[in-house]
Amino acid sequence: MELTYYSDYAVRLVNTEQPERGEDTLTSVEAVRELFGGAQQAARRATESDVTRLRTVRARLRAVFEAADRGDEVLAVDLLNALMMEFPVSPQVSGHEHRDDDGRPKWHMHIADHAANATAGFTATACMGLAFHLTELGVDRLGICEAKPCRNAYLDTSTNRSRRYCSDRCATRANVAAYRARKRLESGRTADSAQEPQASAARGER
Repeated sequence: MELTYYSDYAVRLVNTEQPERGEDTLTSVEAVRELFGGAQQAARRATESDVTRLRTVRARLRAVFEAADRGDEVLAVDLLNALMMEFPVSPQVSGHEHRDDDGRPKWHMHIADHAANATAGFTATACMGLAFHLTELGVDRLGICEAKPCRNAYLDTSTNRSRRYCSDRCATRANVAAYRARKRLESGRTADSAQEPQASAARGER
């Protein structure tokens, strides 16, 4: 369903913070407006107050991803449901702006924006998209990047549910780190093996 597209809103918001690095890019109205992407009409309503509001929502959405990443599906769903109760949506059928080859509307579900402020609108959209993604593909499709110190959220759309990193860059960094760790371990074992005959010979001399 097309509404799953909006799940990316949740990912974008959560990833404005890098808690392990102490970095936060959600610091201005401009940063809030960038989160809306192409939804410029909704973005124009953003004010300074939305920076603080969205930071609070961000922490709650991260908790959803972290619970899912730990395998606690019930908690992840409960946390998401709590957000959706607080930030409800008004779905409507839309399509007049999209026409097929015969000029007929391409009808689709759309989230109507009647929110009181930019944060409420963004959160309602993000949570509904995440809910559709979760119910269509599974709670285990929500994850937290395993590449340290990155803790970015991601949505696993792989066919075999094998994604573990938020990006190719993090996957490459993690693989390189694992390779170097194996090499250090192998070098240590080789050194220990080389020292063993010498130690045995020294014991024999005594």
